[in-house]
Amino acid sequence: MFNSKDSNPPANNVHAYDAYDADRPLLMRCACGQDHAPTEHNAGPSNSEAMSHDFIEASLVKALFPQESVRRRFLRAVGAGTARSAIASLLPIGALQAMAQERGSLEKRDLKIGFIAITCASPLIMADPLGFYKREGLNVQLNKTAGWALIRDKMLNKEHDASHFLSPMPLAISMGLGSTQVPMQVASIQNTNGQAITLHVKHKDKRDPKMWKGFKFAVPFEHSMHNYLLRYYVSEFGLNPDTDIQIRVTPPPEMVANLRAGNIDGFLGPDPFNQRAVYDEVGFIHILSKEIWDGHPCCAFGVSEEFIKQNPNTFAALYRAVLTASHMASQPKDRELIAKVIAPTQYLNQPETVISQVLTGKFADGLGNIKTVPDRANFDPVPWQSMAVWMLTQMKRWGYIKGDVNYKQIAEKVFMITEAKKAMTQAGFKPPEGAYRKFKVMGKEFDPAKPEEYVKSFAINKMG
Repeated sequence: MFNSKDSNPPANNVHAYDAYDADRPLLMRCACGQDHAPTEHNAGPSNSEAMSHDFIEASLVKALFPQESVRRRFLRAVGAGTARSAIASLLPIGALQAMAQERGSLEKRDLKIGFIAITCASPLIMADPLGFYKREGLNVQLNKTAGWALIRDKMLNKEHDASHFLSPMPLAISMGLGSTQVPMQVASIQNTNGQAITLHVKHKDKRDPKMWKGFKFAVPFEHSMHNYLLRYYVSEFGLNPDTDIQIRVTPPPEMVANLRAGNIDGFLGPDPFNQRAVYDEVGFIHILSKEIWDGHPCCAFGVSEEFIKQNPNTFAALYRAVLTASHMASQPKDRELIAKVIAPTQYLNQPETVISQVLTGKFADGLGNIKTVPDRANFDPVPWQSMAVWMLTQMKRWGYIKGDVNYKQIAEKVFMITEAKKAMTQAGFKPPEGAYRKFKVMGKEFDPAKPEEYVKSFAINKMG
């Protein structure tokens, strides 16, 4: 067993992760402002680097196995070395370790970050009240923003340094779709799942999507997973989303009011507004988005390519803060605390009980049922490039992109897992196994190596 004073913790000690985690509390900081304990202030470079490596790995193991007894059994069974390799295949540990070592002076301490008041932004939001930004030496001003077009424009005008994005938005902006073309990059996925199709209560007898011809639906933005998933879903039931239904872009905070007023029949939108519609007794949850694609990305944390180049140390510090929050958000045991800290007016401005139902997955569906779906919302930060390729196929399918598309090139340029793999290699760690994880959407497997064939496989499309 080793503790925080060990300069070279044994690589295969099965108690290593637990011991390190126990001996060095997450929020302990030295008076100098750096991220180490006061007793470690004069530690040499090799000592601090070794500790940063093990602290990151320890935190990730704890996040994956919150129960100490389960964690210990796992480590005894496979050994810490095997555990390290297994985790490295899922998360960019090497990149995080490299960033933990490179704590150079921050080029910019005062940052403005835009966000929309939805639970998808939980990691970005909670990092403020829980002190993750301050721990990295950053003074972050979170700017609540009314809608996604404004989020885009404030990033393009450099009013925000970084932003909460819908995950397809950096792809669209990088290609100049609907805006000035500016290279954007997805540093991490903010959330997976966490959306739903919500219908007006008057439609409780119209649960079959084939009965939705003529319905009016709201989505938060044209280039959103909401728009793509709604189009995919109704198409599977034989409806053409461009002719058989109407799809309107509506800011998320206005969705429930529009549903109440009868301006729309339903929406595929972000939480907490699906649950708020149930809470206000104006809507019911028809289907969770995880039932369409379990594990789908929704929102992302993004920055401009220019910002990273000009502020590499600041970006690394910001990235650490957001990833720390993402790992905490991924643990079910912390969800009620997170609901409490993000509920206030300056953040989501929603009843805590509504947010808690979303994050814990124990919720009323508006049809008289109480459901328990622990992964209704989740927070896996890995920016898999296969997800980006799928989004690009939907842009092509529905005519947002005309002509040929170099799916792979665009995905690898915008979704930063490639940069993470390079940093891991340079740091001497094994990079994740590939970047194109496969998945299924409504039971149909997506092969990211054959995007054009995938687009052409659908009977309903709008090929340009």
